[in-house]
Amino acid sequence: MTQATQKKAILSIDHVAVHFGGLVAISDMTFDVKEGELLSLIGPNGAGKTTAFNVVTGFLRPTKGEVHFRGIPLHKLKPHEIASTGLVRTFQKTSLFTTNTVFENVLTGLHRHGNASPWATLLALPSMKREEAQLREKVWEILDFIGIAHRANELGGSLPYGEQRLLGVAVALAADPSMLLLDEPAAGMNPSETADFMTLLAKIRKRGISILLVEHDMPLVMGVSDRIVVLNYGKIIANGTPAEIQANPEVIQAYLGQGVKHAAA
Repeated sequence: MTQATQKKAILSIDHVAVHFGGLVAISDMTFDVKEGELLSLIGPNGAGKTTAFNVVTGFLRPTKGEVHFRGIPLHKLKPHEIASTGLVRTFQKTSLFTTNTVFENVLTGLHRHGNASPWATLLALPSMKREEAQLREKVWEILDFIGIAHRANELGGSLPYGEQRLLGVAVALAADPSMLLLDEPAAGMNPSETADFMTLLAKIRKRGISILLVEHDMPLVMGVSDRIVVLNYGKIIANGTPAEIQANPEVIQAYLGQGVKHAAA
């Protein structure tokens, strides 16, 4: 058992169901993420993974059940209110300001933490200028941390797709999260980039940030996860360590096939 799994839950999902008319996207989902843990949510296409993300982050209301983050009931909050609690997500489809530079994308993410008053901004008072300088310094720190500082002056939309995914993570980190929800962050990355991303995940965790990960790359999932929850047809069919998941007959039949390397999203 890892140190993370011995800690208390930071995120709790309790008997959540999501119905779209007669379609059951999630029938009954219960799991939690511990403080400092990296938990991966995997399963075949249509299993309910992104739906689960959308419920946790307020983009969907559950038909029944509750979601709590640090004791706060998220199922009653709007997405921007949830982000302000410290729970921040990335999206399966890259959501960037494609005509703004990489630097400007991250700076935009930081400005929600600014304290300068509208008058200070309008009059360009010294307090506003100091704050702006601090924010810009923070942007460089985040870009260095992610490894894309050399792209700072390039347009977000001009980056290779794998680096666009990294920029999405950088923008999420600008919101100063205590927990990150990453929706297929390694999509479009080559093997070298994926290996670097695994290292980045370890660095993020060293900052005390808990992670809930949806990802189709099974070697990555097995290499970084403390625990894995497996969804199939809107139901949890397994919850355990990577070794337990790889050996679970129901998971092998439903998703992994004859080996991790053959797994599909």
